[in-house]
Amino acid sequence: QVQLVESGGGSVQAGDSLRLSCAASGRTVSTYSMAWFRQAPGKEREFVGSVSWSGLATYYADSVQGRFTISRDNTKNTMYLQMSSLKPEDTAVYYCAARRLRGGSRGEDLYDYWGQGTQVTVSS
Repeated sequence: QVQLVESGGGSVQAGDSLRLSCAASGRTVSTYSMAWFRQAPGKEREFVGSVSWSGLATYYADSVQGRFTISRDNTKNTMYLQMSSLKPEDTAVYYCAARRLRGGSRGEDLYDYWGQGTQVTVSS
């Protein structure tokens, strides 16, 4: 089994930056693809971005393209989400996910493991 734990959330001002981490334990996720999703109050959970097992391929939602960057360090079994130019509409609970395939996907149903989430609040 894989356990995922997100950290780094908090309250920031619009325009600020924040970096989230997702630490995996239980087994190595170096051959797994991983992703970030988020859920704002009253809305469905949505795809933010994904990264392939190697870290070489990343994909982003249009809403965060150019502002967010996903990376991973397989030596640390950890994935990161660097968020910059944050907007109030980025306010949400951010979840990391992992799936037992090397390529990422936008479909949350395709992920096998999930973290508990970390709150990000952006005020104007």
